[in-house]
Amino acid sequence: MQVCAAPPFAADHALSFDARWQPHDLLRLHRLPQFDGEPAWVRRAFERAPYAVVRRALAADGFVAIGLRGTERSQRYGTWVHRDDIEIAVPPEALARRSPLASRNALPTFATLAALRRDTAGALVGFDWGPTGSAGFELATQTPTVTFSSDLDLLIRAPDKLPRHAAIQLLDYLQATAQRAGIRVDVQLETPAGGVALAEWAADKARVMARHARGPQLVSDPWAPVHGNP
Repeated sequence: MQVCAAPPFAADHALSFDARWQPHDLLRLHRLPQFDGEPAWVRRAFERAPYAVVRRALAADGFVAIGLRGTERSQRYGTWVHRDDIEIAVPPEALARRSPLASRNALPTFATLAALRRDTAGALVGFDWGPTGSAGFELATQTPTVTFSSDLDLLIRAPDKLPRHAAIQLLDYLQATAQRAGIRVDVQLETPAGGVALAEWAADKARVMARHARGPQLVSDPWAPVHGNP
């Protein structure tokens, strides 16, 4: 997030991450508390589509860290919402089964997503996955967000270790599918250590960046058991 509100709780109370809502889940909200200094576009964006995305940040008990998006790429705002203000949560894997408005089907991002969904023998078979970013937001809200040049952002659940050879195969498959539509694909694995870029894991690096609510960290194995207190 390029701008973030001050938390509505004491900093030393930000100790939890409620597992009921996972990073990249889209939340429909009853209301959005107003914070001092928030950008003017935030209220307009919320009126347009009362949704926010769960972001990776710790919160006090009863709160969830969220991010809001405006109509421009630079319009991103991080804040917190009380769990009582959450109406529904939509995970990325639920959005993989949704379609955009008929007039939007031909956009390269949605065409690629449809191709992945139809391929019952492709490398994604067996994974829980779904779109995030602009595609996920539009599918959840039915608010036009994707453009002709939008990337396709994907989240793949990876609770069990993904061998490097399988990561390479998966990355090659996804990149080839996206390239046929003339777009880029950005894929994140959701691992026990946090979000890890599929491209980094497939590159056989000694350590990869894992993005967690406690903050990013370099790890050699995102599936390695964590000993002691986090």
